[in-house]
Amino acid sequence: MLAVEAHELYKVFGRRPKEAVKRLKDGAGRDSRAQSGTAAVIDASFDVKAGEIFVVMGLSGSGKSTLIRMLNGLLEPTSGTVSIMGTRITGVPAARLRAVRQSSVSMVFQHFALLPHRTVLDNAAYALEVQGVPLAERRERAQAIIARVGLSGWEDKLPGELSGGMQQRVGLARALASDTDVLLMDEAFSALDPLIRREMQEQLVELQAELGKTIIFITHDLNEAMFLGDRIAVMRDGRIVQVGTPDDILTDPANDYVAQFVQDVDRARVLTASGVMEPAKAIVSVSAGPRAALRTLRDQQTSAAFVVGNGRTLIGVVRDKDVMRLVKAGDRDLASVVRHDVATVAPDAPLTELFEPSVESPLPVAVVDDKLRLLGVIPRATLLAALGNVTSTTGEIAVIEPPATYSVEVITETLRETADAADDMFVTTDGATR
Repeated sequence: MLAVEAHELYKVFGRRPKEAVKRLKDGAGRDSRAQSGTAAVIDASFDVKAGEIFVVMGLSGSGKSTLIRMLNGLLEPTSGTVSIMGTRITGVPAARLRAVRQSSVSMVFQHFALLPHRTVLDNAAYALEVQGVPLAERRERAQAIIARVGLSGWEDKLPGELSGGMQQRVGLARALASDTDVLLMDEAFSALDPLIRREMQEQLVELQAELGKTIIFITHDLNEAMFLGDRIAVMRDGRIVQVGTPDDILTDPANDYVAQFVQDVDRARVLTASGVMEPAKAIVSVSAGPRAALRTLRDQQTSAAFVVGNGRTLIGVVRDKDVMRLVKAGDRDLASVVRHDVATVAPDAPLTELFEPSVESPLPVAVVDDKLRLLGVIPRATLLAALGNVTSTTGEIAVIEPPATYSVEVITETLRETADAADDMFVTTDGATR
C-alpha cells in the first residue's frame, strides 16, 4: 500500500509561477533569466510505501524543505498532485485539507515548535486536543507516548526546563500521540549535539519498527540519511536526481553529483551483507551422498562445499579430502563428515561485522536468514572490493582505504591469510579466486 504519492510537483515563487512552470516543462533551466519566478521544486515524483522511512536528502537550497511542506498542504504546489493514504490533498477545500491533516499526517519541526507555557504532557496531548479528544483520553494517550520516548517523570516540566534533546523528544511525542499514518520530519535532529542526535536517530528507528509509522525525513546529512532511510531521494537544484536504497545510492550513483556526495561515507557501516553477497555455487544436499558431493566439488573446481538440508537450510561444509575418504570406503553417509563450524551472518549485518568471521574462516562467509536458509556467500575478495568500491569480478587489484576501526596491518594480514588458505577457498568456474 502507498502512504504518499507525489506526482510531477512544481513550486515556483514569483510573479507569474504558471508561466515559469510552462518554461521549465519546455526545458528551461532553473536559473534561466527568462523565468518568471524562483523555482524551488521541479518535476518531483515519488511514492512512499506504508511503514517505510523515506529520506529526502540534499544541500541547502535544493528544495527539500519546500517539498515536505507541499506534502502536508502547508504550501500549495504550483503544479502537480499529492495524495496521502489515497486521499488527494492538492486543490481541495480548506476543510477537507484540515481533516486529512488531523487524521493522516503530522509533522516534527527542526526547532521543536513547542508551546512554552504548556507542560510536557500538555504539549504531547496538544494534537489530540485539536482533534477534539476528551481530556482524560488524550492525557492517557499522551502519557503512554511520553513513556515510549523516554520522558517519564518529566510530564509536569515546561519546555524551558528541558535540554534540546528532551525538547525534541516532546515534539516527537506530540506527533506520535496524534496517531496519524504519516509522520513528516524536517531536519528534526539537526539542532542537536552529535551524541544526542545519534540517540534520537536510534530511537526513531526503534519506534518506527514498533509502531509501523510511515516517516518522511528531511536531512542534509548523508550519514543520517544512510542510517535512517529504507530509501533515499537525493535532490539537487529543485530536482530529484536519484531514488534508491542506501546500498543503491552508495554502490550505483546516478551521476557525478551523487557520486561526489557519497564518496566520504564509511561504506563498512552502510553496506550490508545482502548488498554485497554473491550466489553460492558449490552446494551439496546432505542426502546426495559422497559421490554426488565429489562430482559437485569437481564441477565447481573447489575443495569445499556448503551442505544444505530441506528448504536450503545450511547444515555445514564438507572438504574434498573427507569426501574422497568416504568414496574410497564405500560409505554413503555424507553427514558423517560435515563440519558445522561455518561462519554465518544475517543479511542485514553491516560490513563492520564481517571482518572477524572473514579473517577466521578460510571459506566465504555464509549469509543466512533467521531460519538458517542459505541466501548467498561473501568471499573475502568481495568484501575487500566492496570497501574499496571496486567490482570484484574485474580481475583488477584494488587499492583499499580501510575503515577507521581497521588498520592497514589488519587488512594486510587478511590478504596474507587469504593467500595462505587458497587451497581451501572457493574457485569460480574460470579459475578466478572467490
